[in-house]
Order: sequence, then structure tokens, then C-alpha cells
Amino acid sequence: MDSLNTHFKKSFYESFYREECERLLKKIKSAYTSKHVSWINKAEIEINLPDYECLDRNIGNEDELKRQMLLCCKENISEKRIFNWSFT
Repeated sequence: MDSLNTHFKKSFYESFYREECERLLKKIKSAYTSKHVSWINKAEIEINLPDYECLDRNIGNEDELKRQMLLCCKENISEKRIFNWSFT
């Protein structure tokens, strides 16, 4: 994860009661990346594509959700998208 302020333990304590915070933090292992890791941005874009392209409407049940996600992933793979990334 990046260094966004909500990714720190302090934010959990600001959002939850102490007991709930400690319960949740036991389940999480944090691995921080440096500020200038451009590959993580590519991964975040790829992970979010279905949200923008396929899930922009109400889907009524789990089977339909799975079908839509599979279709979206197949379309994205067949398009062979290329990221032209430059860090400035």
C-alpha cells in the first residue's frame, strides 16, 4: 500500500472503538511501498477497470456479477491494452 494517511494504524483508532480496531489490525499485515513506485499505479488502474467499464449499473445477483466480471476480463485481455507510463 502507499503512504495515504488512511493506511496507517492511527486512522483505525480514529475510526473504530479500541477493541474493534485491535481486532481488525490483527488481521492486517501492512507492506508499504515507496512514494515513487509507478508500477503500483498501473496495478490499481487495472484492478479498477471493471468498476468503471463493467459495473456501472445495478447487478441483481451474484451469478450475474460473476458473468459480467468474466466477460469484462475477457474483453480487456483480448484488447491487449498497453500502458504508456512515464514518471515525471
